[in-house]
Amino acid sequence: MERKQRKTLVGLVSSRSGDKTIKVVYDYKIPHPLYQKEIKRKTVVHVHDENNECKVGDKVEIMEMRPLSKMKRWRVTKVVEAAQEI
Repeated sequence: MERKQRKTLVGLVSSRSGDKTIKVVYDYKIPHPLYQKEIKRKTVVHVHDENNECKVGDKVEIMEMRPLSKMKRWRVTKVVEAAQEI
């Protein structure tokens, strides 16, 4: 039996919320039910960061996985773009 392909998303790290955990915001668009205009929406997800390598402002790719805790169901696969140091 073959396993289904897992979902992947690209989002921005909004905060570090504890050891090996980050919050990632990703944006998407949906059409309005009546007027069909594109509406921007965003979702915040808790993500497992095994090596504590992500910083606030990084653009990361995340993948769905089995539940690790009450809130964490995603993990970091790679850092797409590092945040700019000021």
